[in-house]
Amino acid sequence: MRAVSGTNDKGSIQTDIGQDVIDEAVRSVERRMDGDADGAQTEVELDVSAPADADAATPEVASPTEDMAALRQEVESLRAQLDFSQTKARETLERLKEAHERAKDFQDRAIRSAADLENYRKRAQKEKEDVQRFGVEKLLKDLLPVVDNLDRALDAAGKSPDFDSFQKGVAMTRKSFEDALARHGVKGFSAKGQPFDPRLHEAIQQVESADVPAGHVLYEVTRGFHLNDRLARPAMVVVARAPEAAAPPPEPAAPAASAEAPKASEEGSSAATQPSASSDSSSGGSQ
Repeated sequence: MRAVSGTNDKGSIQTDIGQDVIDEAVRSVERRMDGDADGAQTEVELDVSAPADADAATPEVASPTEDMAALRQEVESLRAQLDFSQTKARETLERLKEAHERAKDFQDRAIRSAADLENYRKRAQKEKEDVQRFGVEKLLKDLLPVVDNLDRALDAAGKSPDFDSFQKGVAMTRKSFEDALARHGVKGFSAKGQPFDPRLHEAIQQVESADVPAGHVLYEVTRGFHLNDRLARPAMVVVARAPEAAAPPPEPAAPAASAEAPKASEEGSSAATQPSASSDSSSGGSQ
């Protein structure tokens, strides 16, 4: 059973009444009901005084003003955090948008660059094929006049038996041919009388000769040519070699008669000396 003792500004206070107090009050009422036959009212007094430690056990309610201040402060803190988070989110969104725009720009540039590279590759391939097919067009235009001059020389040789004029015409045609080659970087070089150089010459034979020093080109079979400082064809040459030294002739053998003649002369000289010796001795004896 619970009884309310009173109310104050802080709220109602509830107090627990023990079971023994309740039982004693019930018994007291029963006794009084039995003793009073006249039916007079009997007042029952209940000791509903609160225990001494009731106030101590009741928790104190915090002041609403302090709670509102704390709540307001917490709300302000949460609002500041929310504003900060929203600001950071907007900044991040802006950075992501800029990064997306840059990535899209880079992608567009990469696509354009790939297309330009493919177009350049196709153009280069076509130019390479054109060079391979028509690269000699300029050289051909320079050589055609040489062919025309050769045709004229052959015509002139058939109509006139003048060999000197024909020779001069061929020489002029050859000169025009060399000039046409020179305009395209082709130049010939002479190897006759030069020291043999395996980088420029190709030896096909070696001949003994005293006209040029050994190891030099005696004469060239075909001329060599350069193409823009690069060897286009080596000169085919014959290289001189020192002549071998002649062996001394052998001494002829002496005949037999000539061998006996010195012996006879030696004997005659010895016989001639002997009389002189005897004459010397005889002259000494006479003295």
